[in-house]
Amino acid sequence: MISREIQLAAQISGVPTLDHFTVAKTEVDGEVLVRTDQVGLAATYLELMRADCTLPVPAWQPGRRVGVAATGTVVRSDSPDLTVGDLVQSMAGWSEYSAGPAAEYVKLDRALFADPGYHLGQGPTAYYGMADVAAVGEDDVVFVSGAAGGVGSLAGQIARCLGAARVIGSAGSPAKVDYLVNELGYDAAFDYHDGSAADRLRELAPEGISVFFDIVGGEQYDAALQAARPGARFALCGSLSSQLGDAAERFPKPDHAAAEAQGIELLPFSCYHTPDQIAAWKEHFSTWLGEGRFIYPQTVVEGGIEDVPQAFLSLLQGSYRGNVSVRLS
Repeated sequence: MISREIQLAAQISGVPTLDHFTVAKTEVDGEVLVRTDQVGLAATYLELMRADCTLPVPAWQPGRRVGVAATGTVVRSDSPDLTVGDLVQSMAGWSEYSAGPAAEYVKLDRALFADPGYHLGQGPTAYYGMADVAAVGEDDVVFVSGAAGGVGSLAGQIARCLGAARVIGSAGSPAKVDYLVNELGYDAAFDYHDGSAADRLRELAPEGISVFFDIVGGEQYDAALQAARPGARFALCGSLSSQLGDAAERFPKPDHAAAEAQGIELLPFSCYHTPDQIAAWKEHFSTWLGEGRFIYPQTVVEGGIEDVPQAFLSLLQGSYRGNVSVRLS
């Protein structure tokens, strides 16, 4: 069968554009044939598209399909493990159809969540970072940078569910600040465009923060450094401020030596997770949803496979909030 897919046309060294992607036709065949229904989008993908990728995995190569998490429906199967109509998840990525051994597809429970897109969220990263890496608990004052994005919009809620005393977030617009406080349950939030981040954080956390969940880096990392209590834990998830824009405009990488001098515990962690970590997230996620303690923030973009690159660029530009996916028409 012939399927259309999005391939990386060239690795990214500066500002990503549509020219970095191409639509290609390819033949797919295998034990199981799956129609892609929904594909996930995350800012982390940008790092994998760079020639100087700093993640502990190989950078994506030009001429290859962008292979990320997707959900789909089985339309043909020669395997006893999957039947036509089953909902599955795989790393099929940005393609209309995929095919391969049944072992490459994970069967999903359609009744577990309200929408299949819930399976594509960045919950494993947010949960692992808050619960296991930062070990958030009672009395913690938590600051989350980039709090309206896919990871941050979940991380703050997870901190509250784990018993944090106060959760503070930063975002890029007044509307997103309002969203954090009035919809997602953050105790306080600020627009990082509105004056000094250090001043705002000092105002909102006068006794200091004990946990920093960092997605942005740059000025917000520096602000957290100034507001940190002795022995604070910094869960370092990402550094968007140093990834976006061309090299001349990027923020420098954070000064970790200054943090260590203050007795701050630096805890960088990977966004790639084990089956046990994913299962732990889904167990807590479904429980918290059922108890009415959690809101799943997501943006679903409707379109064809050719629309996925533009949706990805829009995500990087801050056009969406929450976890973002594209539902293929």
